[in-house]
Amino acid sequence: MAKLMDITQLIRSKNAGPFTLTFDFMFDRFENYRRVRDSGAINRELFSRLYGTPLEDVEIYSVDAARGIKVTIPRPITQGDLEDSDQYGCQMFSPLLEIEIPD
Repeated sequence: MAKLMDITQLIRSKNAGPFTLTFDFMFDRFENYRRVRDSGAINRELFSRLYGTPLEDVEIYSVDAARGIKVTIPRPITQGDLEDSDQYGCQMFSPLLEIEIPD
């Protein structure tokens, strides 16, 4: 098994407006992209559990031509709220780094 952070070229999160977060998983090799895509490791249940998002609000897109996977969820806290500890959403990806991807 490999960790997600070991087989992706880039993992990032960012705001997609003040109420939405997006996560990008980009791969330099199609084989790694296909391995992650087909493993089902990036799934709605994972994002629901990690970010407290209802399953029906998790959107996952795979784009073969771009060798990328995108996940969009509502922000747990609106951008700029007094309790918002990540104004740009750029640190929200960190719980995903250690996800194990089956061989």
